[in-house]
Amino acid sequence: MVTKKEITKTIKDQSKETIEELLAKGDSLKEEVASAITHGLGVIFSIVALVMLILQATKSGSAWNITAVSIFGATMILLYLFSTLMHSLMHTKANKVLQILDHAGIYLLIAGSYTPFALITLRGPLGWTLLGIVWGVGILGIIWKLYSTGKHVWISNASYLILGWCCLFAIKPMYEALGLQGFLLLLGGGLAYSLGVIFYVWARLPYNHAIWHLFVLAGSVLIFLSIFYYVAPAPAPLS
Repeated sequence: MVTKKEITKTIKDQSKETIEELLAKGDSLKEEVASAITHGLGVIFSIVALVMLILQATKSGSAWNITAVSIFGATMILLYLFSTLMHSLMHTKANKVLQILDHAGIYLLIAGSYTPFALITLRGPLGWTLLGIVWGVGILGIIWKLYSTGKHVWISNASYLILGWCCLFAIKPMYEALGLQGFLLLLGGGLAYSLGVIFYVWARLPYNHAIWHLFVLAGSVLIFLSIFYYVAPAPAPLS
């Protein structure tokens, strides 16, 4: 026979669990809001950046330059838009699709970031080779994400880092073409993205995802500055 004491204890335990669950959900909601806000700022920045890049590229008098920087700006907008929507609609039926788009956006931005450097800065066979590699691997990554989102997370993280640093084989000509300041801005952007991964995988850290978003935003700003000052206004490529 169940005693009154046992019933009281059960009710208290259930109440405690309910409170803990509510608190956990509250913390989760706050973190999602923080993540949505950080990359919402990224959407605004990306739109402004795209306009500035196009205006800057017109100084070169080259449709080639305008196209290259537009690709970068467009992929940046897509990444931040997908991410903002995913975190804003976390508990809806659309979230699964948005999660796929969010991860696909990472591959798009990496390839999009390389595009101006490959087509304007490096030019020629080396530039086209780099462009082919990043977009080829990026498209394969997107296709893979269609079937594996939420699985093999470490493979995804590794692929982002490898694709992001695949320009190392062209580091010397990149440095020579950009100059010290332009190269350091590009390098700083890559380091910001890479260091941010530490917080992305640090699941127990409160607001780890929002912190990672700030590193991503910092990386985008640095790469934007490199392109704006040292790539977009460069003379049109001859080959």
